Amino acid sequence: MSGSLLTASQVGELLGVPTSWVYEQSRRGTIPTVTLGRYRRYRREAIESWVAELEVGEGGGGARRRAGVQVVVSGSRDSAPARARSRAEVRA
Repeated sequence: MSGSLLTASQVGELLGVPTSWVYEQSRRGTIPTVTLGRYRRYRREAIESWVAELEVGEGGGGARRRAGVQVVVSGSRDSAPARARSRAEVRA
C-alpha cells in the first residue's frame, strides 16, 4: 500500500474543517473514503487529488459548488452581493 491512511480528524486538520464535516461527506459519498469494517479511513493522495479536482472543476474563477462542497478560490470574490456593494460605493 502506498502512503498511510488518515483518520477523519487528520483529514479535518488537513482541510481546515471539523471532523463532523469529514464524516458527513463520507456518508454522502462526496469525499474519497476507505471503509474498513465500521472504520473510515482516507488516503492522503486521494484527498489531495479530490481537492485539486474541485479547484479545476467547472472552469472560471470564484466560488464553485460541486457535490455539496463549495471551493472558494482566493483572489476572485466576484459575487452578486459584492458587485452590489461596489455599485453602492461608486454612487456614494
